Amino acid sequence: MLVGLLGHRIAYSASPAMQNAAFRAAGLSDWSYELFDVAPEDLPAAVSALRLPGRAGANVTIPHKQAVIPLLDELDGTAHQVGAVNFIRRDGERLLGGNTDVAGVRAALEEVGWEGGRALVLGRGGSAKAAAVALAGAELQYATRENWEERGALARASDLVVNCTPLGRQGEAVLKPSELPRQAVVDLVYAGGGTPLVAAARAAGLAAADGWTVLVAQGAASFTGWTSSPAPLGAMRAALPS
Repeated sequence: MLVGLLGHRIAYSASPAMQNAAFRAAGLSDWSYELFDVAPEDLPAAVSALRLPGRAGANVTIPHKQAVIPLLDELDGTAHQVGAVNFIRRDGERLLGGNTDVAGVRAALEEVGWEGGRALVLGRGGSAKAAAVALAGAELQYATRENWEERGALARASDLVVNCTPLGRQGEAVLKPSELPRQAVVDLVYAGGGTPLVAAARAAGLAAADGWTVLVAQGAASFTGWTSSPAPLGAMRAALPS
């Protein structure tokens, strides 16, 4: 069975290494996970191909998490709530959309010991929508294109910052050390050696979780959604940079 990641400019993705290690550990030798770099204009054809025999579904990432919705037959409750899809499962000839990003963010929030308060979400795309659902009950603020220059002041006045932008993958500092929040940072970006935001937070004594935590948790939920089997978390983590 073939699954993979639908996105654009996604060569950086660690999902194939992680999921293929999971399939091997689970004894699913006939399963494989690949990258499908799909330009926006080619998305309908790529989604249609998921209906073919031998396809089990896909993950979805930037820039397709919202554009994919009208191409699917049904959404689960979490995807409806978020308004974005990062997980597709084929059921016969029907395609069912879900969202495992929420599970990923919740795992990171648990890692940093988040118990509520004021949270700043950087970004406003599909990942930010998932973060908002995971942060239900928090006092939420956003830094987006419209108020990006205010992010430092907003972060300093917050207990938690969740970075849902791609900034940091190439070593960019999304916040200065003087702009860190009071308690914790969650960075959805993952990079070998970590990201500047997580490094700065830990240097300042704050709790911090990076995108590797999020990737494994959402990937485990996706694995189970496709295979109906528990995810081999140890094998998944071992396939990623330490």
